[in-house]
Amino acid sequence: MKKVVVLLVCAVVLLVGDTVLDKSGIESSFDPKKDYEQGIAFYDNKDYDKAFESFKKACDDGNMRACHNLGVMYEKGNGVEKNEQKAVELYKKVCDGGEMFGCHNLGVMYTNGNGVEKDFGKAAELFKKACDGGEMDGCGNLGFMYTNGNGVEKNKQKAVELYKKACDGGEMLGCFNLGTMYAKGSGTEKDFGKAAELFKKACDGGNMRGCSNLGTMYDDGIGVEKNEQKAVELYKKACDGGEVLGCFNLGIMYANGNGVEKNEQKAAELYKKACDGGDLDGCRNLVVMHTNGNGVEKD
Repeated sequence: MKKVVVLLVCAVVLLVGDTVLDKSGIESSFDPKKDYEQGIAFYDNKDYDKAFESFKKACDDGNMRACHNLGVMYEKGNGVEKNEQKAVELYKKVCDGGEMFGCHNLGVMYTNGNGVEKDFGKAAELFKKACDGGEMDGCGNLGFMYTNGNGVEKNKQKAVELYKKACDGGEMLGCFNLGTMYAKGSGTEKDFGKAAELFKKACDGGNMRGCSNLGTMYDDGIGVEKNEQKAVELYKKACDGGEVLGCFNLGIMYANGNGVEKNEQKAAELYKKACDGGDLDGCRNLVVMHTNGNGVEKD
């Protein structure tokens, strides 16, 4: 039976669907700053009970960043019983208090229907408020809404503008999504060279999907000069960073001996890692290897 392998280009636009703890510094001359900073230290040490106490004290004294982090803890159930409705209340308080990350997180809750009824229109409004206020995650998510017509009229040109704003503002998912739009010619003229530049920026900034896509471009010689060794490096970086498509693609390179010495056992290990991470092509290729006894025991 012939082993069939497919090298996939991941060309999906992803919504940021998670909320994160704020750890930025603040300027203050009163005690809430101390409580806030203590909360960060406790949280980093996974002492969630004490972190919760510190954030609550600072929040009660008017520190909006502490209120935001308190909302994250309620949302995730860290140091307190999980309560998404309470998280929504706190994010709203923070947003109304002028902190744009609260608006963004509240938009995420409306997008996913967590602690509140799902409402894409309301989410889009909140992402716009966050974006206008300088929160780049809000710009990226609003771009996603325009890409797919969720809560707003579909407008891919507008999405491109928003992804560019997010990318220029340091949001690496915005760079990845903008690269995807250039690679597909969606909302802008198709430009593989520009897509490669954006995937590189995303990759260098820690976005592992950007690394995987850039690897594919080096592997196929699309937008860059073909370089299988470079592709292997990028797939490995993506795989080590938790991007299972990178593991799958790296498995292909080992299976075929492209850019690296052929090693079917290593290929099988990588397909298994991809499969365990939810990549069904990895599962399929691993099945083929077990069928033929390539790199694993025939079974």
